[in-house]
Amino acid sequence: MIDTRTIDNRTAPYAALVLRVSLGVMYIAHSLVLKYFTFTLPGTAQFFASLGLPGALAYVTFWAELIGGVLLVAGVGTRVVALALIPILLGATWVHAGNGWVFSAANGGWEYPVFLVAASLVLALLGDGRFSFGNPITKRLLTQ
Repeated sequence: MIDTRTIDNRTAPYAALVLRVSLGVMYIAHSLVLKYFTFTLPGTAQFFASLGLPGALAYVTFWAELIGGVLLVAGVGTRVVALALIPILLGATWVHAGNGWVFSAANGGWEYPVFLVAASLVLALLGDGRFSFGNPITKRLLTQ
């Protein structure tokens, strides 16, 4: 009989790595490709304002997604960064809530941002995983 606890303990750090990098790349893509290159930052600010939000929040969101995504890919502060980005996803959920469930619906539905909230929460629970810059930093802090 195979002890599945051993397998889980050996593979979970790699699962965290895959989730951390893919989620980080998604945040980077949403900031650079979508908000910066596609809609432009002033266009994104206008969109935020059309929703009744401060236009300046678009710039904060852009930088949070970009910096947070880079930190996730690098594996620095993974738990805190993943949790800190959840409010942005909840905002995206609010924006798309009236469009239906499926994200391929006109103007996008709420399923994708809600899934990303769950993925970010799972990553916050898992931590850095393998091959992260945060691991040596964390080990150094814990041994002092």
